[in-house]
Amino acid sequence: MNKRYGFSVALAAVFAILAQGNASAQVAPSNYSLPLSLAMKAATTAITTCAGQGNRISVAVVDLSGVVLLSAKGAGSSISTTGTAERKAYGLVAFGPIFGFDASSAFADLVLKNPLGPQLAATPGVAALPGAVAIKFGGQTIAALGVSGSPGGDKDEACAKAGVASIQGDVR
Repeated sequence: MNKRYGFSVALAAVFAILAQGNASAQVAPSNYSLPLSLAMKAATTAITTCAGQGNRISVAVVDLSGVVLLSAKGAGSSISTTGTAERKAYGLVAFGPIFGFDASSAFADLVLKNPLGPQLAATPGVAALPGAVAIKFGGQTIAALGVSGSPGGDKDEACAKAGVASIQGDVR
């Protein structure tokens, strides 16, 4: 076994152990679940915000376990946007609590800068792209809103932020 391969295997093992050690971070200590009505309000706000900018998007809200609470295809959005919105949100709930970020743009940056970035990005069901924002309760991530379809992930993420902001006062 060459040194480079051995180092990669060792580093992957460290990340696996860290991920297991932080598995408790994947369960909201409050056991709070985002009500469907709030997921719908956040999703509708994100779609309306992007539509107002001329962007046709789809949205997805996933809970902390990565289960899709809501998936909505906005009028005129392409078929691929629904799956991408889900994968952006899933990537955020999968890695955000572990690495300490609240937006998928930070995950995209991590993937670019981390030596194991390609392996993280290859996680099944994940899209390491900007466009998802964490929904929090008591300082803990409880869900994520993903957006896809704008010409650029930064525009998707701005609409996701607007959606999350529209419900943040109601999450209690």
